[in-house]
Amino acid sequence: MAESEEPQSDVNKFELLVQSVTDYAIYMLDLQGRVSSWNAGARRFKGYEPEEIIGEHFSRFYTEEERAKEIPRIALKTAEREGRFEAEGWRVRKDGSRFWANVVIDPVRNPSGKLVGYAKVTRDLTERRAAEQELRASEERFRLLVQSVTDYAIYVLDPEGHVSSWNAGAARFKGYTADEIMGQHFSRFYTEEDRAKEIPRIALETARREGRFEAEGWRVRKDGTRFWASVVIDPIRNDSGELIGFAKVTRDLTEKREIEEQLRQSQKMEAVGQLTGGIAHDFNNLLTGIGGSLEMMQVRMAQGRTGDIDRYLLAAQGAVKRAASLTHRLLAFSRRQTLDPQPTNVNRLLNDLEDLVRRTVGPGVDVEVVGASGLWTTLVDPNQLENAILNLCINARDAMPEGGKLTIETANKWLDDRAARQHDLPVGQYVSICVTDTGTGMAPDIVAKAFEPFFTTKPLGQGTGLGLSMIYGFARQSGGHVRIYSEVGQGTTMCIYLPRHDEDAPSEEVAFSSTSLEPVGEGEVVLLIDDEPSIRMLVAEVLTEAGYAVIEAPDGPIGLRILESNTKIDLLITDVGLPGGMNGRQVADAARVTRPDLKVLFITGYAENAVVGGGRLDKGMFLLSKPFQVDLLAGRIQEILRQ
Repeated sequence: MAESEEPQSDVNKFELLVQSVTDYAIYMLDLQGRVSSWNAGARRFKGYEPEEIIGEHFSRFYTEEERAKEIPRIALKTAEREGRFEAEGWRVRKDGSRFWANVVIDPVRNPSGKLVGYAKVTRDLTERRAAEQELRASEERFRLLVQSVTDYAIYVLDPEGHVSSWNAGAARFKGYTADEIMGQHFSRFYTEEDRAKEIPRIALETARREGRFEAEGWRVRKDGTRFWASVVIDPIRNDSGELIGFAKVTRDLTEKREIEEQLRQSQKMEAVGQLTGGIAHDFNNLLTGIGGSLEMMQVRMAQGRTGDIDRYLLAAQGAVKRAASLTHRLLAFSRRQTLDPQPTNVNRLLNDLEDLVRRTVGPGVDVEVVGASGLWTTLVDPNQLENAILNLCINARDAMPEGGKLTIETANKWLDDRAARQHDLPVGQYVSICVTDTGTGMAPDIVAKAFEPFFTTKPLGQGTGLGLSMIYGFARQSGGHVRIYSEVGQGTTMCIYLPRHDEDAPSEEVAFSSTSLEPVGEGEVVLLIDDEPSIRMLVAEVLTEAGYAVIEAPDGPIGLRILESNTKIDLLITDVGLPGGMNGRQVADAARVTRPDLKVLFITGYAENAVVGGGRLDKGMFLLSKPFQVDLLAGRIQEILRQ
């Protein structure tokens, strides 16, 4: 008796289990599809009590459209034939409302395998389906939004860097259609130089490791042209944290960069205008010293007093060096350039700049430079830093119309959490350069506006108002900041804060000081092109004295005809500014068509950018700025020919 009751007890337990389930409608159908059992979940989903639905055909739960298509009959046949039927679709409650259901129908067979009915399990997925539909709609809206954006290139990369989506902005910026670029590696958008440095790989690795990669640089369009881009790459991870790709956003900043460069150049030109009067006065003094020394040398030679010549010779050479220093500073200061950060010793930079500052502010202002001992190196564009300091000094001078004292002071600064927040900078070590005047000072409302572009307190026509805004932009681009400390009647201190850089600044080049010339050449042939006869004569004599054979040409076309002949030429020395329709760089480039290994030395009084193409000199090309010492010229030629 106990053996017969145990299975019956298990059946009762199972029936109680099924009846208590409310999240699923679980019920039985007979062979004709009529309901033969009904659980609590079925009652909750469909709204029928057991006495209302037992014996009724299950097709009443289907929509009219599905009944017309005989879906209920097909469902039972499929379950009988294949052992299971599963589908999702709309189902109908007692009150006529619909819900989205997942339906599973399994055939029920007795121990002999005969079909005796069907087990039907229904789950209400209405809420899940609504959420999925909303997610799909949201994704579609986002996709349409991304696709319609034309000012940004927004696209997705797979984990290896292959393009897997492409929006309208990407097509506009880069020139590729989606069909052309999908599946291609994103490194094709980078320059050859960046690919050689493995920048694309480093970018993805940085994004994966740090959660974000952000940079600016040149990118390449389909037609080979370049544009300046801001690039952000973020990793995309699934719910388990696995990397499944990267989101990449690119913005074309070419026009913005050009405008910023124009503003920078405008600021430089304003400062150059401030320099002109003082520089002209200094040059007149230097020329007087040079001319007077040469005249006295001529007089003493006529008198036979050759022992006095060295004194006048040294005076003339000193004046020439000071004049050369002035011209080099002006050319470096005024040339167009983008930021070129280099490890920089600010104390050394100020030492070189001090004379120019004194001449600029005039004799009515007492200038003191205080360099901190053991000053850290900073990574900054030295020419732009000179520009910034000189403009701060001009502002300080203008704040002291009756004269006063101007102090330039450097220091090492450690910014803790509180100080970093005050300075709007990350915590860390910084180099500060502070320019302090004893002038009129500024009211708080003026300080608040001082960094705004085109804001100026100077009278109309006496300033563009670009100085401080450009200094601020330069400092921020360099990873630093600018702060103003000022009170009316108490003077002003303006401080530039720049991050410490671990690499040491390069040591200063040591110029040749000897004036004796030793033969170092071995008869190598040098073609010399210069339109100034006196310079051509001087250089030719130096080269001949040093053991080289010299061929002279007065302009570019004549020099190029020699280069296109069979004449042996070991080195081309050319001025940059030449008459005849070809400058020195054009002559060198044309000559290298037939003489690809030709070594070239440019001697020029122009800014370096007049010679350098694409931001750098080509291999085998070198530069020597005028004026130069003759022994330096000979040594440079020897160095070039032996490379």
